[in-house]
Amino acid sequence: MNWNLIAVYAARALALLTSIPLHEAAHAWASDRLGDPTARLAGRMSLNPLRHFDLFGALCMLLVGFGWAKPVPVAARSRFRHPRRDMALSAAAGPASNIVLAYVCMVLYKLCFYLAPAGAAWDFVCLVFGAMVSVNVTLAVFNLLPVPPLDGSRIFNMFLPPRLYFGVMRYERYIMIALFVCLYAGLLDRPLSWLINGAWDLLLAGTAYIEWIVF
Repeated sequence: MNWNLIAVYAARALALLTSIPLHEAAHAWASDRLGDPTARLAGRMSLNPLRHFDLFGALCMLLVGFGWAKPVPVAARSRFRHPRRDMALSAAAGPASNIVLAYVCMVLYKLCFYLAPAGAAWDFVCLVFGAMVSVNVTLAVFNLLPVPPLDGSRIFNMFLPPRLYFGVMRYERYIMIALFVCLYAGLLDRPLSWLINGAWDLLLAGTAYIEWIVF
């Protein structure tokens, strides 16, 4: 039995079960703060993974390495004071939470790597922190793509004329299918790799002080 491979999958599972609920709960929290309690009342301001599970998104995660959870319900037109702006802010909260968590886990990973004593337990802790960074960076970058139904489209569409905005939203389901096909075919592998590597470089630069403190 390959225990190293099992440890890698276990670390990734822990990262996913933490990062995806945080992402969705951040959406719910931001919406609630902006005046729409719909998601909070639906129990989505929670870190319980079962409250956010989406079968199709989970299958995408398994098949192509990218996926999503069940969309957080939002009553933008009736609850938000500035629907398009507040929708964009609510959408941005998810990726922002992943970026913050990735940064924290990068700091913890470096501290663990340099200061923790040798041993299988600490090796696994480092593995978990590394997986947390990887999963959160990937979630943030993927969800910031300006393609419906991803969060980036809600942010990008804030700058579109209303007529064009609602025209795009009408075809959201078909755009989502096209996105899945592109992911499965590997057409987005290279641009996503560039973006993810760029985010990693920024995190490494932002935590460079750890080496200075340790050494």
